[in-house]
Amino acid sequence: MSFMKEFREFAMRGNVVDMAVGVIIGGAFGKIVSSLVADVVMPVLGLFTGGVDFKDLKIVLAEAVGETPAVTLNYGMFIQNVFDFIIIAFAIFMMIKGLNKLKREQPAEEEAPEEPTAEEKLLTEIRDLLKNK
Repeated sequence: MSFMKEFREFAMRGNVVDMAVGVIIGGAFGKIVSSLVADVVMPVLGLFTGGVDFKDLKIVLAEAVGETPAVTLNYGMFIQNVFDFIIIAFAIFMMIKGLNKLKREQPAEEEAPEEPTAEEKLLTEIRDLLKNK
C-alpha cells in the first residue's frame, strides 16, 4: 500500500473529518465569543467600575530605562481571559444542554413485553382448560 493511499484513508475517516470541522467551527466560535466579551461585556462592566478598562490594569515591577521597556505584571489581561473562559464555557454548556434535550425528545423504542414465567404459563393453560369444559 502506498504512503499516499494510506494517508488518504486516514484523512478521510469520519472521526478525523468531524474533528477537523469541530476545530474550524470552534476557532470561529472562539472569535465570536472573544468579541462578545471584549466589545460588549467588558465596556458595560467598565461602566460599573468607573470606566476602568481591565486590559490596562497592571503592576509595574521595574520602570522603563532608556530603550528597555518596563517590566509589568498584566493582571488585567488575566481578568479579561477569565471572563472570556467563563463566557465560552457557559455558551458551550448551553449548546450541549440543548443538544441533549433534542436527543431526549426522540421517542424511545417500545420495549418487548416480558416473557411470562413458568407459573404464569401453567396458570394460563389451566384457565384455558377450564374454559373449554
